[in-house]
Amino acid sequence: MLATQLLEIEKCTQSKIDAVDFNNIPFGRTFSDHMLVAEYFDGQWQTAKIMPYGPIPLSPATSALHYGQAIFEGMKAHRTTDGRIAMFRPDKNIARFNKSAVRMSMPEVPEDIFMEGLLELIKLDIAWIPNKEGCSLYMRPLMFANEPCIGVKTSDRYMFIIMVGPVGPYYSEPVSVLVSEEYARAVKGGVGYAKTAGNYGRTLYPVELARKQGYKDILWLDGREQKYVEEIGTMNVFFVLDGKLITPSIDGTFLEGVTRESVIRIAQDLGYEVEQRKIDIAEIVAAHNNGLLEEMFGTGTAATVTHINRFGFRGEDYHLDLDKAVISKRIKEELEGIKSNAVPDRHGWLKFVE
Repeated sequence: MLATQLLEIEKCTQSKIDAVDFNNIPFGRTFSDHMLVAEYFDGQWQTAKIMPYGPIPLSPATSALHYGQAIFEGMKAHRTTDGRIAMFRPDKNIARFNKSAVRMSMPEVPEDIFMEGLLELIKLDIAWIPNKEGCSLYMRPLMFANEPCIGVKTSDRYMFIIMVGPVGPYYSEPVSVLVSEEYARAVKGGVGYAKTAGNYGRTLYPVELARKQGYKDILWLDGREQKYVEEIGTMNVFFVLDGKLITPSIDGTFLEGVTRESVIRIAQDLGYEVEQRKIDIAEIVAAHNNGLLEEMFGTGTAATVTHINRFGFRGEDYHLDLDKAVISKRIKEELEGIKSNAVPDRHGWLKFVE
């Protein structure tokens, strides 16, 4: 339990939950009654507070609005088959959040504020966790520089917030992607591995162009040679080539996905061969043309395991037969089974909210 001097709780006077249609929950549009807020100034974290969800006051000179010191994470809590509430690998998200903070010259958030505050917030808004299959409570921790100062420097003040809300599936159907050779998401030595706001802002225009061509998202290539596969905008990417699961190796230019790592472990547990290496897009095209590209899918906290049914490259469309997506379907079943506690949690990934 978080020490009382480190956490204050102010409950809302009237819940909004009765106005929510839990049979129709668009992703990222509905938020629960409370949020956690902690501020950093004078060189230390101040008392964290759980308070009613609502707007926060900001100066027009707020540093993050001008210089981009802002990071976030995505996490989920689920109802399990035995009626308990569990988070999936929250320690990994906390570690990645703080890794992003270091890269963006921001203070790390102590685990007693992060984890214990998160547990208290979930317990307070436990009624907001959906019972419907495929739905969950999405948790969005974020931190941004809030010093009211226009000057290119590391901020002296930060605000850490956790907001939560019920969500349905991020993707309700298979996704098509366009391979981009014109735009780059990240380069070596940059911030590609950090979950920082700017990494996503820079992708929005290219994604809009891709959508005008009939694709849902972009499959990004490396920023130097524009030939090696890195990630899809909202997901890490996997391929099944002639029965072998392959995925780009981590090199600091894209996100080290928690779901990505989990999928690799699950695939190995199930006896599948997994290879992490550089993947030339030309190899993927050739494999498709030779009938060796059996599956293509993305992984992420929001997306879980999402099938790719088509990718575009240099004016050509390459379709995938989802009837052949045996391995990804098996992995997804295992992953969802672990999250719901219907399948043994061999690796201790679940943290229960007692």
